[in-house]
Amino acid sequence: MFLNVFNIKDVSELRKIWKRMRFVLNVRKFIPFMFEFFLSKDISITKKLVSVLAIIGYFLLPFDIIPDFLTIFGLVDDVAVFLFILQQIIKISPKYLQDKYGFNIKNE
Repeated sequence: MFLNVFNIKDVSELRKIWKRMRFVLNVRKFIPFMFEFFLSKDISITKKLVSVLAIIGYFLLPFDIIPDFLTIFGLVDDVAVFLFILQQIIKISPKYLQDKYGFNIKNE
């Protein structure tokens, strides 16, 4: 009954949503992770450069999925895109760095 209210078809979808929520709640781990990511000699300069360009590019480009004048909705899409970029950075980081900060993201 509960799953039907939110249009969730099975328990695996609920688990996937829960994993995303846990990822969002672990934002405090991103700063030390990013610091170590950019200082690591195990990560190529190319991957570091692509990561920096993705983060800076999103903030410099005026394109928004939902305009910011729609207040809450405009901020939600900004946070979602930023978290997506961080998730991609975590995926390209070495396994030991992911394990150290507790990021268990599968490369899909």
